[in-house]
Amino acid sequence: MAQKLSPFSCGLEAAMVVLGGKWKPLVLYHLSQSTLRYGELQRALGTVTHKVLIQQLKELEADGIVKRVDHGEIPPRVDYSLTGFGKTLAQALAPLCQWGTDHVREIARVAARREPRATSA
Repeated sequence: MAQKLSPFSCGLEAAMVVLGGKWKPLVLYHLSQSTLRYGELQRALGTVTHKVLIQQLKELEADGIVKRVDHGEIPPRVDYSLTGFGKTLAQALAPLCQWGTDHVREIARVAARREPRATSA
């Protein structure tokens, strides 16, 4: 019997280990554009809560995707950027981002159809 080399059934399952979470792909997108301070990242994401954003950033940092630089200043100045590993993941997400851009109207219609079901539940 052949020994299984990976605990994952496919590469997408492996990627989801570090991408799991509503905000992580969007964090990766924004950090792929430039290094951002915490407040800039929170504003770019919009409705994310402080608690959730901090949790997701800590997970991405622990996974080696995001680099956090605390400048030790008062008031606090903390910068977030992608590591080399994170940049490879952001590059992998770029085609998905383009797909979303190419199909934004159809996706908006799908989202609108789903909305009433979400509120009536």
